[in-house]
Amino acid sequence: MPTPTCEWQVCGTCNYRCSYCIQKHKVGQPSEQDVTRFMDFFETLPGSWEVKMSGGEPFAFRAFMERIVPGLVRRTPHTISVLTNLSVPLATLLDFADLTRGRLGIVSASLHLESVTAEAFVAKAAALHERTGARLVVNQVLAPGRLAEVTAARMIVEAAGLRWFPQVMKVGRGTYPYDGADRERIRSLVGDRPTPREANLAPGYRGRACWAGAAYFVLTQQGEAWRCRTARRHAEGYLGNVLTDQVGLWDGPAPCPYDICPCTVPYNRGMVEA
Repeated sequence: MPTPTCEWQVCGTCNYRCSYCIQKHKVGQPSEQDVTRFMDFFETLPGSWEVKMSGGEPFAFRAFMERIVPGLVRRTPHTISVLTNLSVPLATLLDFADLTRGRLGIVSASLHLESVTAEAFVAKAAALHERTGARLVVNQVLAPGRLAEVTAARMIVEAAGLRWFPQVMKVGRGTYPYDGADRERIRSLVGDRPTPREANLAPGYRGRACWAGAAYFVLTQQGEAWRCRTARRHAEGYLGNVLTDQVGLWDGPAPCPYDICPCTVPYNRGMVEA
């Protein structure tokens, strides 16, 4: 059985407005009472899980550093991971590193060239990586028409000794239809047959047994638990609501019914069986 993993969208608030953002600039954040209920839920979640938190931008939610991270560290045995654009001051990121020391799983740092230079981003990422000692991966969307800039940014990331992880641009329930020139650039960036540990090309696993819904689920800022991201988009695989009722996880794996898996977390955490 794979290591259980929950992907939690702690808030919709984000300080960036990326043109390619698939979340359509969602907003909002849980109330103080809701944060308490989330902490109660994670305390009772059986066993040890990886809780990978995202947004929006989680650090843009004040309760993230004041209540959520300390609460998970103090009240649960879970591993803490985060997806962040690193836009908060470095001092805050170093406080996060110290607070999660020994409990940090992975920092997924998203580089968005519409809002920050590669040089400034990499300097901050390298400092955080040195402080945590944990895994840090720099994610970058392969934005159409800007792949020359992406290529230059990759060189800066890798020159600093950091891992670079490319992601195809998502649109609706699929991927962006790149033109011929961009497709050739993408092939030169990711190679001919990259694995999900080398690039996120949004593959499909239809028919393969997957532990999503049993050892993996996604959790929204409204408390809704879903089997996976694609299930949520299809309004299927609803598991309950942390804030209003019980969340019931499945007993074991089930065949994947979808043609696209937009996130590599389930596969890379061992949810998809060979």
